[in-house]
Amino acid sequence: MAKRIKEEDRQRRQKGEAVRSLKAEKKSSFYSRILIIIGVLILLALIYFLIPQGSDKWNVSDQGILSYPENRGKVDVKVLKTESNPNYTLETISFPSKDYTVEGLLRIPSSGKKVAAVVILPGATVPMEGTQTLADIFSSMGYASLGIEQRNRGGVDFRSDFDLWKNGKEPVEHKMVFDALRAVDVLRQNPSIDPDKIAIVGESNGGRFAIIAAAIDPKISGVIGISTSGYDTESQVSQIKDENVIRFYRSIDPETYLKFIPPRKFVMIHSDNDNIIQIQFARNTFEKALEPKQFYNVTTGTHGYSEGMKEPLMNELKSMFG
Repeated sequence: MAKRIKEEDRQRRQKGEAVRSLKAEKKSSFYSRILIIIGVLILLALIYFLIPQGSDKWNVSDQGILSYPENRGKVDVKVLKTESNPNYTLETISFPSKDYTVEGLLRIPSSGKKVAAVVILPGATVPMEGTQTLADIFSSMGYASLGIEQRNRGGVDFRSDFDLWKNGKEPVEHKMVFDALRAVDVLRQNPSIDPDKIAIVGESNGGRFAIIAAAIDPKISGVIGISTSGYDTESQVSQIKDENVIRFYRSIDPETYLKFIPPRKFVMIHSDNDNIIQIQFARNTFEKALEPKQFYNVTTGTHGYSEGMKEPLMNELKSMFG
């Protein structure tokens, strides 16, 4: 009898220990889950604060340097029209960029491999169709291109933009730089294009936006400005007392960004006969740029692309793409 009582007592103790052990395991498992949840929340918080959430967020430093996130996210591209021939496909596309829908002409050569590509920014008053002379040259070289319809047809309004700036709103000229960056993003995400071989070419005002965009995005292969120049803001700074005004004018002047172009190449092509932006203004901008750089003056045409620019343009793009 006593032996049976001792055995039952031993079994009760074992059962109690098993129950306590089970409770301890459940408690441990509960705390483990809590720690995992806390860890996930911390990770999400770090992602939120360390990775730019708004892919179109803008900032201007105390020195007047405009910046946008390097990771701007995927672009929602709509194909509005498609034309095909044996040598290339030409698509009329649209894509959102802040408060504007950019339209563009995307030309992709017929090829069984990924190709290099060029963003083309036209000059003021020039529609996207005006980019197709250059697009045809690039296509003959085996390069894709995207010529865009710039907001305001590439025109700028300094007074209106400064009014936006002083009220803490994003100037239109900054948005036009962002449009150019989104055009680069459109090319990068296209499966027919080599994302590591994308250059940017701009004429006149388009050249100014091209230079700034290339400085902001270090993955752009190089920049070519045709019939363009900076504004020589630094020579006028001493006459301006308001630091906010200085920051604004620096932020829209391509000369502010020249130091950020290397090691990519900076190229300018200009006609001696330019009657809109005199060649000396272009030379002044070029002198402020760092190596590697190249300046070409031609005797053909006046303002904008002309036949004499074709050979240096082709040679420089070949060099940029390797």
